[in-house]
Amino acid sequence: MNSHYPIQAKMKDKFIKIEKKVREIEEISNHEEQLQSIVKTYIEIFPVKNAHLYRYSPLGFIAEGLICLTEEDSINISTKRDDIRVAPGILSAIQERRAKYYTGLDYIKQMGTKYIYSHESGLIVPITFNTVALGYIGTTHFREYPVFDEELLSLFTHYGKLVGRVIYSSMKEDDSGQLSNRELEIMKRISYGETTSDMADSMGISELTVKQYVKTALRKLGVQNRTHAVSELFRRGILS
Repeated sequence: MNSHYPIQAKMKDKFIKIEKKVREIEEISNHEEQLQSIVKTYIEIFPVKNAHLYRYSPLGFIAEGLICLTEEDSINISTKRDDIRVAPGILSAIQERRAKYYTGLDYIKQMGTKYIYSHESGLIVPITFNTVALGYIGTTHFREYPVFDEELLSLFTHYGKLVGRVIYSSMKEDDSGQLSNRELEIMKRISYGETTSDMADSMGISELTVKQYVKTALRKLGVQNRTHAVSELFRRGILS
């Protein structure tokens, strides 16, 4: 008998449990309630005591806080907005699209003094859809002193991918804030970090046409630049 079979079967059961929980999240229609459920479920199924949910835009490497949930309470952290290049550990997890755990001196090195506070360790779980990073969950307090081996980290990574799929599919494309389908597509691509040249090539239109779509979208949203436009669409829940 294969000695690894019980371990593989146990891992499969854990993956199935996570997928079942995420399907419950998927059934929630309200955007804010869905975000709350993402962090609540995360704390329920993993050996963690808190969860900081951030959305992420590669345009400026900006992370914006959404919710901080502990076992006791929920806190709005919408005022938090940071360039995560000051925390290479967060950026690495997002770019590689896999969960990463840091402790001791490595935690200080990877997270930077701005993020470590009095904590001794931290976990970053990227929320992704295909090759796109939509955000991440950060954790600094844990239960049961878990061993962060590759198997456990793979479960966190899997959760981030499933949640990313849910968030992406629930984007309110019909609530476009007066934007046309083409203008909204341009704004989404900007939020993913695509340049004018990239968009022109992939969409089969000229760079001048892309710029025109951007110009009209900025005017409709009442903003001054692309970064402000993306932030406004995130705020309205049109982009996630």
